Amino acid sequence: MVQNPILLVGGSGTVGRWVAQLLYDAHPEVPLLLGGRDLAKAQEAGATLPSAEGIALALAAEDLGVGQRQVSAVVVLFTDHRLAALRFAQARGIPHVSISAGIFEMGPEVATYMHQPQASPVVLGTEWLVGATTVPTLQFTQAFGQVHAITIGALLDEQDVTGPAGYEDFERQTKTMPAALVRRDGAFAWQVGDEAKSSFRAVDGTDQQADSFSFYDVLGLATATGAPNVQFKLAFGVSSSRRQGEPMSTEILIDLAGEDHAGQPLRTRHAVVHPQGQMPLTALGVVLLLERLLGLDGQPAVPAGLYFPYQLLEPHAYLTRLRQIGGQVLTLEVSPE
Repeated sequence: MVQNPILLVGGSGTVGRWVAQLLYDAHPEVPLLLGGRDLAKAQEAGATLPSAEGIALALAAEDLGVGQRQVSAVVVLFTDHRLAALRFAQARGIPHVSISAGIFEMGPEVATYMHQPQASPVVLGTEWLVGATTVPTLQFTQAFGQVHAITIGALLDEQDVTGPAGYEDFERQTKTMPAALVRRDGAFAWQVGDEAKSSFRAVDGTDQQADSFSFYDVLGLATATGAPNVQFKLAFGVSSSRRQGEPMSTEILIDLAGEDHAGQPLRTRHAVVHPQGQMPLTALGVVLLLERLLGLDGQPAVPAGLYFPYQLLEPHAYLTRLRQIGGQVLTLEVSPE
């Protein structure tokens, strides 16, 4: 049982409140610290849950402003440019999860980990919606003997809610990272300008204008599957559900092509959808990571190491919990290529 609280850095924000609520729903006995720069806002968020407490953080301080208070894990829900929370976690030997750094920003985190690789488990969590793409994709690849191409299309509805930190992350990444990493014919390459412009079919079949984007999904899926062609496309617009007169949703399209276990051509197309948008899926990924890292799922806690989310999240358990919180996995196509 976890005795010390889990510290959510940015816990008073939109994502933080979702994470805290799902953690409380699954583990009401686990104490939570919802940390933010604004004490009043943090205390307001903490007051909504019996197991939570809102506190003010000082990310420029070595102790993050918590002093000698013990915590069991640290989750960073916005980009910590100082990496103060990571060094804090290493100094105390506790798990660290971050979910906002872009692929071009992974160097500082990796370098910090490399200097103390035995200190604690460190999760580079900036897969799209923290595993909502990679975990289902790796489950779907089980039908293939060889995967030739993975194409991910993520549609974020323009009405989907995110907090100020989320908008700041998107703005920073789109301005700082004009090139997008893809895997093409077995080689990693950067797409720029018009080359990065693309489209994909949404759940309802509508062509959606999109841009190639670099999340950790590209690195992880290419390495895990050996697929020579991997691309992630991100679109902002009207989701399929809203085009049908229903509330907005978030959707992830997963197109796979290759050969089945008998060597015959195979193509599949699936979708992961949630009617409440991106936040429930993001929160679910964080909660399941914390359960795995701390052994809240009944399995031994995760040892020190550097991990992507899909390396820790078991597909069957993930998809079960996804459905429990209202998510759907749709099979749109299974056919010879």
